[in-house]
Amino acid sequence: MRKLLSTKAVYSITPFTLLDYPDKTACIIWFAGCNMRCLYCYNPDIVLGKGKIDFDTVLTFLRSRKGLLDGVVLSGGECTMHKNIIPFIKEIKALGFVVKIDTNGSHPLVLQKLLQEKLIDYVALDFKSLPEAFETITKSQLFSEFEESFSLLKNAVVPFEIRTTFHSELISEAAFAKMITYLETQNFEGNYFVQHFVNNVSTLYKLDNSDREIRHKNFSTSKIKVIFRE
Repeated sequence: MRKLLSTKAVYSITPFTLLDYPDKTACIIWFAGCNMRCLYCYNPDIVLGKGKIDFDTVLTFLRSRKGLLDGVVLSGGECTMHKNIIPFIKEIKALGFVVKIDTNGSHPLVLQKLLQEKLIDYVALDFKSLPEAFETITKSQLFSEFEESFSLLKNAVVPFEIRTTFHSELISEAAFAKMITYLETQNFEGNYFVQHFVNNVSTLYKLDNSDREIRHKNFSTSKIKVIFRE
């Protein structure tokens, strides 16, 4: 246990948010490191950085927030790539918090265990693109792992959301329409959240501004409601 608690995997803590966990007051635990290098990533310091905070410090912080917060969001970076994530979440759950994870879906075996042991209460799964653009956007070859994680969530009872970051130079309107079709062929129903790339912010790679006109078009289908988030 001491070795677990001394693990420095966390980059920083956001002590309060009303936006990142639906209908919950929460904090965000930002895990350092990621196995993707998405061109539009807004967290280059976190993705390329090393952990600064150990789990013991995080748990001490969470004990001070009992009764004040409903939940904990584990984000990053990629939280599921850290070897002690499962025992760490067990400690968080023991404190009485609900847990949401933000994930790129690249570690389906970890996700499977989290679901089986009922350690997570909500999942946000990033749908980066279809296979033809996936490696270009993420600098990885992990689409099949994403699909496996997607399949696990579709068959689980835990609520989850699918979300995409849209940049007009990386995903064309036609490609975006194909992504929606893909979700339908996978028998996904519900909300599909799309975050438009925020121009003029620091990202992992320097990108030109993205055309935001797509926000004004209706892509929803009878099964999927496409929601553009600001």
